[in-house]
Amino acid sequence: MMKKILSCFAILLVAGATVVAGDVDLEGVTCVVAPKPATEGKSADYKDGKVYFCCGGCAGKFAANTKKFATKANHQLVATKQYEQKACPMSGRDLNPETATTVAGTKVAFCCDGCKGTVEKAEDDEAKLKLVFADKAFAKAFKKVSAE
Repeated sequence: MMKKILSCFAILLVAGATVVAGDVDLEGVTCVVAPKPATEGKSADYKDGKVYFCCGGCAGKFAANTKKFATKANHQLVATKQYEQKACPMSGRDLNPETATTVAGTKVAFCCDGCKGTVEKAEDDEAKLKLVFADKAFAKAFKKVSAE
């Protein structure tokens, strides 16, 4: 019973934070929780940006356990151009444009071929996402796009 109450509360909390996006292009962007297209109608505040979901149920799951979905949420912040890459996610060093590659549909670059190779050799897309967009790597490499 307590789980149901907490789940309902989490859904209401996220629903209250849901806004219609202004300048975010969601073409090809998937929900942070489920492998379905994200919609403008369901979003939540996250790291000075917004993450988008396919439905209210996914929004509730995210609100209940943000840490579980952090890697995909970080990836979505970059995919929606709310954050941009400023450094290598592996080392934190300056980027070498010649090392650019695509990770889960998002262009990323590294400081050297060694860092790029580490990501390219990862077992699968999920492992690559974790290497580039997990909280520690994300904090090293990506910054909020400033409004100009």
